[in-house]
Amino acid sequence: MASEKEKMDRFKRVAENRTNKIIDQIRLLGNCANKSNYEYSDEDVKKIFSAIDSELKITKAKYQAKAQSKKFEL
Repeated sequence: MASEKEKMDRFKRVAENRTNKIIDQIRLLGNCANKSNYEYSDEDVKKIFSAIDSELKITKAKYQAKAQSKKFEL
């Protein structure tokens, strides 16, 4: 069974790698903003960022749910 330090080290390694991949992909998506190479509407852009915002909220909630999963007390 992995120790807490091993779990923390693994989390840091995996989270850093995945976060950097996401940042790289967002930067690549930004390249699509070049109107000389691509044609798109404001509605297209809204759909893209709505989807991204939605996934970010879902993922963020997963982390916050862990902290809020305490038993109810009066």
